[in-house]
Amino acid sequence: MDCSVSEGGLQAAIAKKLKQNQARDPGSSSSLAGSVDSFEPLKSSGSINLNALKSSNDSSCIDDDEMKIEDDRDDDDDDDDYDFDDNDVYLSDDDYLTMESQFDNVDLPPGVEASLPWLKDPSPSENTSSTKKLTISDAPPVTGLPSAAGSSSASCSSAVPSESSSSKNVQNSDDDSLMQKFQQFKQFDVVEDFSDHHYSRMGFSDEQPPKNWAKRIQEEWKILEKDLPDTIFVRVYEARMELLRAVIIGPPGTPYHDGLFVFDCLFPTDYPNSPPMVYYYSGGLRLNPNLYDCGKVCLSLLGTWSGRQRENWIPGESTMLQVLVSIQALILNADPFFNEPGYETRYTGVEGQKKSRKYSEEVFIMSLKTMMYTLRKPPKYFEDFVLGHFRNRAHIILAACKAYSEGTLVGSSIGDAVQNGVESGSSEFKSSVARMMNMLVTYFTRNGSTDCEQFRGAA
Repeated sequence: MDCSVSEGGLQAAIAKKLKQNQARDPGSSSSLAGSVDSFEPLKSSGSINLNALKSSNDSSCIDDDEMKIEDDRDDDDDDDDYDFDDNDVYLSDDDYLTMESQFDNVDLPPGVEASLPWLKDPSPSENTSSTKKLTISDAPPVTGLPSAAGSSSASCSSAVPSESSSSKNVQNSDDDSLMQKFQQFKQFDVVEDFSDHHYSRMGFSDEQPPKNWAKRIQEEWKILEKDLPDTIFVRVYEARMELLRAVIIGPPGTPYHDGLFVFDCLFPTDYPNSPPMVYYYSGGLRLNPNLYDCGKVCLSLLGTWSGRQRENWIPGESTMLQVLVSIQALILNADPFFNEPGYETRYTGVEGQKKSRKYSEEVFIMSLKTMMYTLRKPPKYFEDFVLGHFRNRAHIILAACKAYSEGTLVGSSIGDAVQNGVESGSSEFKSSVARMMNMLVTYFTRNGSTDCEQFRGAA
């Protein structure tokens, strides 16, 4: 279902790709994550050229064949060979807070995602020289979280000065208003502003779409509005029917549980003869073999991976609902390690279980980082849902972290209860979860969750 590459090979190939792009267009300011400007020639034509579209989409990540060759070389040399370096995953609190500061102060154009220094922690000057020239604004406020006095470091609730009853009443009123908006949040809705959508520069642009095409998209809307599962939320755009944004909740029983995963989608101009395009907002993290840190989603239904005939896009039968449900069920699953082609037969028995558990532990750490990333920068039109979701699930997430730090198997959370059972986790993983849990306590408290301090411990 995917093609993999070692981190070293990926970074080297990305650096090579950047140099090639800069050589062709010295004035380009496109970001690695998204490469939106690479589609600019398509805009003037009014409609997309499908061959160019597929080529551009593939070029946003490294060529799959090159990646597989590089991975094969690694397989020969490394017995513990599944594309993650522990040092990349287990960041210290200081590393993450440094990243936060850099990310919050970056001013990026709509639809372009920040290239976050998750894998390494270079200085700001090194970041800007090696990627795009970033405009540093004058410390804009954080979009998602409510403002908090003082620094973002953890502070005990007992240290907060007492508030007047009137200010407490105002705060309670705000809390009630947020949770009411969250509870009333529609699973499907039509919205207006598409300016921050990843594919806003593609599609029909200023042209009027054909009536037959528009009718088919409206049929897709009706299917989504009627049949979306409870854990998938969608927004479509009245003025740009080809654009769609989805937020998927990570399924229980997986290392993605309770996380929010954001995808921008595009219905091509010859839909349904061609499958939709889908972009994943990764935050610079690759937490699944099928979800690249550059935003590529590798799925046979999308034509981005080879599959058996019935697994591919079938015009007239396949739908956008099928795409979204497939992402949730097939990609965000309980054992993502085995999404890597060949691993199910190559790693069997005890060895396969050991590698799968280790991979899931690393994925869970990245999923926690994705929660923080999404809280800080919630997608447009999903702000109330993001804040309400994490306020509602804060104790469940923290309880899971606590259980995992004590040796419970990752993904053992079923519903609202953490199941104690198989012991798992290296000491490094357990201590990393404990550190992340302390950071989440601060995030969730700032987001309005109460009694989170009970989960804070020594990291």
